[in-house]
Amino acid sequence: MNLQDMIDVAQAIVAPGKGILAADESDSTIQRRFDSIGVESTFENRRDYREGLFRTAGAAEYISGVILYDETLRQDGADGTPLVEVLSSQGIIPGIKVDKSTKPLAGTDGELVTEGLDGLRDRLSEYADLGAKFTKWRAVITIGDGIPTRRCIEANAHALARFATLSQEAGLVPIVEPEVLMDGDHDIDTCYEVTTDTLREVYYELGTHRVALEGTLLKPNMVLSGKDASDRASAEQVAEMTVNCFLNTVPAAVPGVVFLSGGQSDDEATVNLDAINRYAATCGAPWELSFSYGRGLQAAPLKAWNGSAANIPAAQAAYYHRAKVTSAARRGEYTAEMEEAAD
Repeated sequence: MNLQDMIDVAQAIVAPGKGILAADESDSTIQRRFDSIGVESTFENRRDYREGLFRTAGAAEYISGVILYDETLRQDGADGTPLVEVLSSQGIIPGIKVDKSTKPLAGTDGELVTEGLDGLRDRLSEYADLGAKFTKWRAVITIGDGIPTRRCIEANAHALARFATLSQEAGLVPIVEPEVLMDGDHDIDTCYEVTTDTLREVYYELGTHRVALEGTLLKPNMVLSGKDASDRASAEQVAEMTVNCFLNTVPAAVPGVVFLSGGQSDDEATVNLDAINRYAATCGAPWELSFSYGRGLQAAPLKAWNGSAANIPAAQAAYYHRAKVTSAARRGEYTAEMEEAAD
């Protein structure tokens, strides 16, 4: 794809009312999720669960793209149809997680850096041939005693920029994901400061590496209180501080922001997304503010499926409902009453 093609894909992903299903769990992550429902994480079970979600009738009304894991990008459905084709035939854009997860950052106390740049150019070429249209790379920033350090933020921002420029070289839209974790008891002001510092460094590095921002998307955390904070901020505070943080850090050339759910419950992620869009509408925020949820879209269908083929329709109904109400939040039109019926 040339730059205009990448711009078109980026804009299609954040089309009004639509967002991303993050189905890119690593082997260890999907095993933990399956363990939570007492289901063995086999090749067949992973395929059946994900294929069930991907074949949900009507989901394309709310879901514009799906981030896949390496295994899933290569996987065929039970009838032999490649899962990439299952998505593409509905107008849903397939993407791929390309990082190799986090490792301890040498010389720091518990901080992390994301690996996977070695051999990335060749992998990106292969992923494009397999049908991927966009990519994702996650960096992790932890708030704690004396952290994050400047060194950690700079190392992760540099890696994100190298990933992004390699992705665009391969004609793939990079989704840049610098996640400030909500683990801890910090207040929302601390999250604001760390998120601001992180995003400023990320966009400095993207500029240094000559990444065309109009052909990218940002997948950030919301500005939140730590999950163990004694007095967690309201949705209205989250919305105001998140949007104001981005107004100070994220260039208007970026077509859209696709928030991660980041450990929030289904309800919290939906309510906060709704509040963010309502607030953004009052201050002329220049980007589409969408979603790229994993747990926020999958917790309910995973529980409904419970490892049984007979439960696939129930899982699809739960997924469709979560996609529908999250789409409403993405438009700033969510109400609690929407949770009462999964129609």
